Amino acid sequence: MKKSIILSAMVAAALGMTSCDDFLNDNRYPLDQQTNNPSYWENEANVQKQCDNLYLQFGGYDMSSFYFATGSDNNGSGTGGGFVNWHNVNIPAKASSWNDRWKVIRQCCYIIDNVNSTALVDSKKNRFAGIARMIRAQQYYRLVRAYGDVPYVAHVLDPAETAELEQPRMDRDLVMDKVYEDLKFASENIGSGSKTTWSSDQALAMLAEIALYEGTYCKYRTQAENYKAADPARAKTYLEYAAAAANELMGKGYSLNDSYIGNYNSVSLQNNPEMIFCKAYKEATLTHDQIRYTVRSTQIAGMSKDAFDSYLFKDGKPLASTTCVKDDAPVIKDGIAAGTDDKILYLADVLAQRDGRLAQTIDTVVCYGTAPTADAPGTGMVWSRAGSDNLSSSTGYLTRKFDNTDIPLDYRLQSNYTWAPVYWLSYIYCIYAEAKAELGTLTDADLNASINKLYARAGLPNQTVASLTAINDPANNMGVSSLIWEVRRCRRCELMFDADFRYWDLIRWHQLEKMDTNKYPNIRLGANVKNGTATAFTSLVGDYVQATPGNNRVFEARQYLYPIPTDEITLSHGNLTQNALWK
Repeated sequence: MKKSIILSAMVAAALGMTSCDDFLNDNRYPLDQQTNNPSYWENEANVQKQCDNLYLQFGGYDMSSFYFATGSDNNGSGTGGGFVNWHNVNIPAKASSWNDRWKVIRQCCYIIDNVNSTALVDSKKNRFAGIARMIRAQQYYRLVRAYGDVPYVAHVLDPAETAELEQPRMDRDLVMDKVYEDLKFASENIGSGSKTTWSSDQALAMLAEIALYEGTYCKYRTQAENYKAADPARAKTYLEYAAAAANELMGKGYSLNDSYIGNYNSVSLQNNPEMIFCKAYKEATLTHDQIRYTVRSTQIAGMSKDAFDSYLFKDGKPLASTTCVKDDAPVIKDGIAAGTDDKILYLADVLAQRDGRLAQTIDTVVCYGTAPTADAPGTGMVWSRAGSDNLSSSTGYLTRKFDNTDIPLDYRLQSNYTWAPVYWLSYIYCIYAEAKAELGTLTDADLNASINKLYARAGLPNQTVASLTAINDPANNMGVSSLIWEVRRCRRCELMFDADFRYWDLIRWHQLEKMDTNKYPNIRLGANVKNGTATAFTSLVGDYVQATPGNNRVFEARQYLYPIPTDEITLSHGNLTQNALWK
């Protein structure tokens, strides 16, 4: 089954690159002659193939969907979003974030409409329909998250159905209620599967993820910037959905993997007890560029000082109140790069004071600038990790989280085949703790069942509701309680650089202004290099590296939602309206 899914995904990827579809145009296309045939859907293998083609919607270690997928306050670089441009600066005529979703929704509706009219037994009908409804929910969630109100269709449209083809946008809350209904059905009907195939647990994890987003978004949104006022009752309902789904998964026998970094750089996650659903890759068959991005000479996006400072110290306290050594300046050492006499800024002693996840996320060496060549002396300090190219980071903090130095160098530099986590237990722990904290019902028992296990793996002390409340970190700039702030901190550190979680977290918490580089300059700063040679660094602010000097990203409230592409408004004969702040 695993092999067939990998091959189906490759076929789907090849087909997907040949088309450009949107809601209006795609739903005007005639149905495929082969699949628009009742006998086709009576064949279980055909239905399975149609469902397996949807596997492509889990991008895994595609560079566009995982590592630094979206700029946030985690990375101090122009890479992956930038300090100059947001996702949208102008209103586009077309946009893949709009167009691509409708093709997938149509595929899902095609499966749902047809499988329910077959003679297959109900359990198989419901399994296949559940898979399609899960992916349909995922696509509508992504549309609503980006655009707010969107049209909604629940079946394959006939080209003659002009009213539905040109329908106006539906209230985003109503669409999200339908998303929940699809996910509830999927979680109850897909059934068992492996870590790389469809399962009810996968749907339940998606339900927990999306319900947390919806609950917090509805709690913190504003009429002025999100077009709808906060809705405490709705927020409570969805936070309860999130907590319940996460709690159910936590009782299903999954357990934490001993190694934090092992969740990200392993050639197989099949036997990893933490994985709920992961994407499999295979040498020479299905590969990715995740490691390659972090081991080539092109400067990579580095961790920001803001993100670095978010990690707790070994005593469980933040920078403002720790009793540990606070100095974040690395020291000069000779010969750290094997076989050389290079002088290197060595960070290991600094990392030893912190949350253990930090040392598994960035290297022990500060790297910034360019390597010397025959024509130029180079700037900064570069370094090679286990035979890689000379490496440097925009901020000096160099990402190592995804690299596996046991893999042959040729594969690290070119075609990577480590597996990608999609839903895993530590992520579910973060969802559970946050939902309970937002509901005001988080207990010590809840902490022990969730993020205290993450603290233990990170070498941090056990916490209670009282101890987290007492931290009262002066760095809390989000207007929330100390308890919620600390739960958010744990999530940030646990999921550092994972997909685009942090960007959408800032959206749902109504904290997008934290990406403004003028108001929050620490998101463009990086490593302390005061013990290095000052002339080696091209841009410093005090003792700290500054990424992309001269560029700034200024907060605009309109960025809470994307603009509707103009071609879609035209095709709808004006029934689709533009988001107000983009008019």
